[in-house]
Amino acid sequence: MVRGTRLAGGIALATAASLLLAFAIAWHPEIEPTMPPSPSSFARKLVIEGEQLAKLGNCAGCHTAEPGRPLAGGRSLATPFGTIFAANITPDAETGIGTWSRAAFDRAMRRGIARNGKHLYPAFPYDHFTHASDGDVEALYAWLMTRPAIASRAPETRLDGVVAFRPLIAGWNLLFLGEGPLEPDPARSSDWNRGRALAEGLAHCGGCHTPRNRFGAEDRSRAYDGAMVEGWYAPPLNARSPAVRRWTADRLHLYLRTGLSPTHAAAAGPMGDVTRALAQARDEDVRAIAVYFASLMSQAPAARQDQHDAMDRQLVAQQAHPEAAVLFAGACAVCHEPGAPMMQQGRPPLAWGTPLQVDNAHDTVRIIMEGLASPAGPAGPAMPAFADILDDGQVGALAAYLRARFTDKPPWSDIGAAVAHARRGDGK
Repeated sequence: MVRGTRLAGGIALATAASLLLAFAIAWHPEIEPTMPPSPSSFARKLVIEGEQLAKLGNCAGCHTAEPGRPLAGGRSLATPFGTIFAANITPDAETGIGTWSRAAFDRAMRRGIARNGKHLYPAFPYDHFTHASDGDVEALYAWLMTRPAIASRAPETRLDGVVAFRPLIAGWNLLFLGEGPLEPDPARSSDWNRGRALAEGLAHCGGCHTPRNRFGAEDRSRAYDGAMVEGWYAPPLNARSPAVRRWTADRLHLYLRTGLSPTHAAAAGPMGDVTRALAQARDEDVRAIAVYFASLMSQAPAARQDQHDAMDRQLVAQQAHPEAAVLFAGACAVCHEPGAPMMQQGRPPLAWGTPLQVDNAHDTVRIIMEGLASPAGPAGPAMPAFADILDDGQVGALAAYLRARFTDKPPWSDIGAAVAHARRGDGK
């Protein structure tokens, strides 16, 4: 009886200790609010540096819902756990981060804890920003605090099930947050190390291009293996790259700065926003990122299609998809057939574009339906949207025809689902 009582008491004590430990890990104190700092209190050089870093991280891309209200938050992001709304990160004292001290901002950036002590959901990529240097965080803070304050309260994020209980994020952090800067590789060049630090840190490239596990964390064992993001497929950026032409550092640099590649294609979907931001970033930083990813993709197949087979594939595709071949001739050939004016300007043929080469039809379908805004501005090429012109069957047939004609890959099996998702526009 005494032994049983002692055992029960020991279990209760251990349980209480575990609960206390869990509470200690999950609880973070509020950092007292401060008066919004005066923009003149920041050195101009520091503000300019912060602006360059914000372009690399495409801060405005996630935190802007309305073009005329930059960084005011409210943009939605669909996740498997529910919809998350981006916060207002302007220096507005009531609805933004105007009362956040430098220490509060640092804690949010590198540990995912808001000024009030609440855990931020890791849709905010603090698991990448944790690798940023002290100087980088200081510069970003200076830039944000000198932006116009915009009063705008973002919708409250309400996730499904237990993930709505924010203290559980403390457990996620224990499992998946590796804090601290990345150690440079002495065997690599300074450009490579700078590119890695930016790609893994502020640019958070893995946030789109690395698949996630069931807990919503990036699967680092499959880094840059490609992933679905907001209804688009972000292709692999490693040895699994499906690109038909080899990505070199020079080619990547041009693509990242302009959104166009004569040997590949134009940036589409979320990547269009990224390249528009990178076009304004410091050139040497963008080149460093290009050097890093070119090294990761240096062992990719970069299969060169046999040009002698191109005509045979066209005939086979026309026979297999006769109605789609007619659609292509009427709607697409004026731009995409050899000899078309756009092709004579050095634009890449469809066969070189990654969307047709990957294992799913999502990006091809979305480009057909939504068109393509020029990532290079008004002077660059643009493609009209066909969602209101073609029905679902025609879109699917055209995608199948393009796959058959311009690649040597097997037919897609998910075209119908891709069309349905794009038509709904739900990003899932």
